[in-house]
Amino acid sequence: MAKERRRAVLELLQRPGNERCADCGAPDPDWASYTLGVFICLSCSGIHRNIPQVSKVKSIRLDAWDEAQVESSMCVGLEAASAQWLSLSSPGRLLREQWIRAKYERQEFIYPEKQEPYSAGYREGFLWKRGRDNGQFLSRKFVLTEREGALKYFNRNDAKEPKAVMKIEHLNATFQPAKIGHPHGLQVTYLKDNSTRNIFIYHEDGKEIVDWFNALRAARFHYLQVAFPGASDADVSVSSRQTEGFRKRWFTMDDRRLMYFKDPLDAFARGEVFIGSKESGYTVLRGLPPSTQGHHWPHGITIVTPDRKFLFACETESDQREWVAAFQKAVDRPMLPQEYAVEAHFKHKP
Repeated sequence: MAKERRRAVLELLQRPGNERCADCGAPDPDWASYTLGVFICLSCSGIHRNIPQVSKVKSIRLDAWDEAQVESSMCVGLEAASAQWLSLSSPGRLLREQWIRAKYERQEFIYPEKQEPYSAGYREGFLWKRGRDNGQFLSRKFVLTEREGALKYFNRNDAKEPKAVMKIEHLNATFQPAKIGHPHGLQVTYLKDNSTRNIFIYHEDGKEIVDWFNALRAARFHYLQVAFPGASDADVSVSSRQTEGFRKRWFTMDDRRLMYFKDPLDAFARGEVFIGSKESGYTVLRGLPPSTQGHHWPHGITIVTPDRKFLFACETESDQREWVAAFQKAVDRPMLPQEYAVEAHFKHKP
């Protein structure tokens, strides 16, 4: 009987959508919350144990599952539950507990009346922003307004005109605590004069920065829904994961833009590569062409575009595998209408 119960749980694990942690997206989750009906990784399972009134967890392979627990999981439906609890995107590892408590304990992503901080269409407050020239973090007033389709910040509290206006249309936000040097650090990426620009912000309160993160991504998500009413939620979903590595250049992948920087805190990218879909002639290859000069890099990657090839080298096989997976995910995804305009800009960029 014990083997049959474990087999039933493993069968649920094999269903589409369950191959990654429901909270942080880590592959091959080994734990499950049988009360919530989600598969989670070891790290997130530790946080779930801190909210036992909401979530009760078990190891998929090591713990004994009784019949009631298996039935509870099946009643909730682990696959359906993942969709039920799905929110815009999970934040960085250092803010997981705030994220998980907001998601399950406070249920802020399920009930509309609890989503006011994220989806009201307006948010303002003070955040610490890193100065472009001196690198110091200074308190700045930020205003997010969906009505104007922009995120703005002001250099002075009484300033009538904003220092910068970032269009929601091209906005993205990711947690970058290691890069910024603060556990609640957030990187905001946007376009300025058709070039990618970064700003770096943080707040002392973890929940506050999570609220800003969700507000920014909800605003972008709502914009895409309005701009492309015929698209599915999957088509307009806002991707938050930035695949990064520190090599001779610091690389960041933001949607379909692969950017590289001399320093990870540079405001502007030194160069950019657009990665389109396979239908448009883009391909990702593991390894470098044999004719590559000085070809002694065992962990190379080749990105083939309709116009040229881009060659990259990773330090380890693990890095190579992660980058290839990130590139392939972009290539496999059909391009949205607005992405063709971005591609055209890249082709005509001097």
